[in-house]
Amino acid sequence: MALDAADELAKEGIKAEVVDVRTIQPLDRATLCASVRKTGRLVVVDDDYFSYGLTGEIIATVTDGCWGSFRGAPQRVAYPDITVPYAPSMERFALPNASKVVEAVRRAVKGKP
Repeated sequence: MALDAADELAKEGIKAEVVDVRTIQPLDRATLCASVRKTGRLVVVDDDYFSYGLTGEIIATVTDGCWGSFRGAPQRVAYPDITVPYAPSMERFALPNASKVVEAVRRAVKGKP
């Protein structure tokens, strides 16, 4: 979904760098910080819950490692803090998707929380 979002953003003249973390232990903090130093922005995407998850840990890690490099508030796209709906259509509505990633990148580019 991140690559699809990057393709959509390219049509608007926004070049998004997509970093696939691959593993969370060990977490490649150097690559994440290098990307933020290069772009000045961070959008983290995960299909787990918004709170208490990987997205928050990555934002905390990168904030600790290269705070002065940010040109906008870090953004995260994740599953909202709700009970998983029974209906598949409602679950798909809640899950992260390329459109939600595009919107998060637009907020990051504009420097909005």
